[in-house]
Amino acid sequence: MVTKHTSISLPNDILIGKDILELVTSAMYVDPLTIYREYVQNAADSIDEARALNLYGNEIGQVEIHIDAENRNVRIRDNGTGVPNGEFAKRLTSLGASRKRGTAARGFRGVGRLAGLGYCQSLIFRSRSKGDANVQELVWDCKAFKKLVTDSHFDGGVGELIKAVATVSVLESDGWPEHFYEVELVKPIRIKNDLLLNEDEIGRYLSQVAPVPFNPKFKYGKKIAAFLREHTALDEIQILLGKKKTPLYRPYLNEFSVGDAKTDEFTDPEFRVLPGMNGGVSAVAWMVNHSYLGAIPSASGVKGLKARKGNIQVGDHRIFTSIFPEARFASWIVGEVHLLDDRVVPNGRRDDFEQNAHYTQVIHQLTEIGDHVARLCRSNSIVRNRIKAFDIGVLKIEERLNILEQGVLRKNEADAIVQEIQGEMHEIRKVADAQVLCEEDRSLLAERHQELESRLKKAKKVTSEAGPLAELPKKERETIQRMISLIYECSVNRVAAKTLVDRIMARI
Repeated sequence: MVTKHTSISLPNDILIGKDILELVTSAMYVDPLTIYREYVQNAADSIDEARALNLYGNEIGQVEIHIDAENRNVRIRDNGTGVPNGEFAKRLTSLGASRKRGTAARGFRGVGRLAGLGYCQSLIFRSRSKGDANVQELVWDCKAFKKLVTDSHFDGGVGELIKAVATVSVLESDGWPEHFYEVELVKPIRIKNDLLLNEDEIGRYLSQVAPVPFNPKFKYGKKIAAFLREHTALDEIQILLGKKKTPLYRPYLNEFSVGDAKTDEFTDPEFRVLPGMNGGVSAVAWMVNHSYLGAIPSASGVKGLKARKGNIQVGDHRIFTSIFPEARFASWIVGEVHLLDDRVVPNGRRDDFEQNAHYTQVIHQLTEIGDHVARLCRSNSIVRNRIKAFDIGVLKIEERLNILEQGVLRKNEADAIVQEIQGEMHEIRKVADAQVLCEEDRSLLAERHQELESRLKKAKKVTSEAGPLAELPKKERETIQRMISLIYECSVNRVAAKTLVDRIMARI
């Protein structure tokens, strides 16, 4: 039996309800600090456009973030192209209709500018482009927005909601830059330790995710940047934060903390070029090696193999966890992967990438790095265990040498300790000769072994007859030796016993 279908026309007006705005302003931006990333990302695109139009001359692309904690106010201003007066109202009230889709711009979905709606009482945009007579301003009443979004009696769509909470006005142009774009967050809500006004936290976050330069103090920064520029334009910007206008840099430095007041150093970087599925380059990666002593603390800001698209970070240090044989190694590596293929696209929240064959190809090729790091972690762990075994052996030898060097033991007891020392010397020599160690480590351990051999040779010549008891009568010397032997035999701690013997000898 054949079922016959009858076509029904779609409605002329497809309803897009107000709740769509709630989704793009709350569900998409669950981490409050991501609003700073969104506004810096828009600024970076505008600065790139200004560079292409040769607007700067001797100036540089710059973003200033002014935080007024006392009055609860934040201003983020860039010196990019700005938005022309004739397009300002339309572009800043549009939703999901960015003119940047299909270009090299980082943002293209047309919703990022709304990120602050859920986090402050008022959200204000101001701008003008070169040649504009006026500065225009758009004010969103965020309190009214939140009220209407949750009001079951308000049945208007997205357009009606925007008209109810947003107003556009013209400002006098005096005192404003020739071309700029500014976002102002009025009275950001208090979150955690007032996160949105916490200059240290904002700086730490943006130094990781924003397209800022490497710190001049990072000795491998120029080498890494030169490699990246062979394949992509880094399009770095200067971000000046706070009243002091402190420039932000990527967090990589020459040393990093590994906990317990210990530090480690980075060594020469390694580079990878990942080919695309249909030719070209899909991604480039760099990583700096170190001693692989364990997971790198999160506070360092450098942990993980991080993803960047358009030189802005996507996700966090866990984004490539799947490329490692063991997930824990994702916290041992330090480096970045810059995705160059236009078909590898960040998702709307920029916490991952859209899943497609081209991204899967990148992940597949990155497993070589994951396996490489795992081998480094394991081999360095073996080396550390070998050196630790050597150090433990040295401690045992030195403990016995210290007793032997006192020169107060009877010959048979001294000979027994010499045999113990020689046994330990044989064991640590095997460790020092292990092929898993590098030539430098083997050389250092062999040198330490030789020093112990020299001490043993000298200690064997020290006997009670030639030592500190030599001048005592034989019977008295034997009594003291017997007492000292009992102290060592009965003590569970040879170090403490030696200290007691030293005190007795000082009295004698």
